[in-house]
Amino acid sequence: MVRKLFVILAAVLALGALVEPASAVIRKPRWLGHVAITEYYPVPEKWFVGQKVSAAGLSGQHRIDWLYSARGVSMEGDGIDLDGNQVHIDELGDGGWVDERGHDTDSDGHGHWSSGAPFWRAGAYWKSADGFVTFPLDTGGWFRGTGQDYVDPPGATFAPGPSRSLRPYKSIAVDPDLITFGSKVFIPQYRSHGGWFVAQDTGGAIQGRHVDVFRTPPASIDDTGQYFSSARVYVVPPGTRRPHLPPDTPGPSQQEPAQPQGGATPQPGPNTGGTPGA
Repeated sequence: MVRKLFVILAAVLALGALVEPASAVIRKPRWLGHVAITEYYPVPEKWFVGQKVSAAGLSGQHRIDWLYSARGVSMEGDGIDLDGNQVHIDELGDGGWVDERGHDTDSDGHGHWSSGAPFWRAGAYWKSADGFVTFPLDTGGWFRGTGQDYVDPPGATFAPGPSRSLRPYKSIAVDPDLITFGSKVFIPQYRSHGGWFVAQDTGGAIQGRHVDVFRTPPASIDDTGQYFSSARVYVVPPGTRRPHLPPDTPGPSQQEPAQPQGGATPQPGPNTGGTPGA
């Protein structure tokens, strides 16, 4: 799915989720251990501070960092514009990600990047005199120094509406080579939301024992959500009756405490009040 071809890459892959061979696909109900659990959501444009620009596939103009930064629609896959309308990235175009100095950066799938953590899509940004990625602010001025050289947009296109019909705290993104689409997955840490999810989504950063929980947007970009670095989940493949509760369900005392998510992606600027930078 285009939605999260590179979703939350830095924070997610740094958890050390295990990549499984295709033969490891789960065919019978069972507990799966050592699972990294993260969260994602349609990111609001109102959090961002960049100058408004036109984008292929969308009407009007939208904040450039909301469209292309590593904390905007290009990373999260889905977003909510200033009018409250949901949009999504339709085609990723050419290139991947660049770090804060504009160097191409690729992940090896195990939390290591060839350059630095992803900061921006590989295009639609300026380079400042001191070599940093920068962009014009909606209120005037620049994010990190005046732009000297412009790098053309990467050819990404966007589209109105959500990328998929997902339900908050009911839908998850998975690696279909391990957990097939349509599987029911019980996550004890989310028992307050019922605990059961449906595998309906995927993405380039969702590899092996990594589950991404679709949720509603938090109150602000500073709310980094939560992740669990080594959890157990119960997987029920399609066509199999799911139990009310899985056998040997861990009790509250056995659940891992939430850990703050974030910090792996550089932020677009100190005290900007908007997207510092998914």
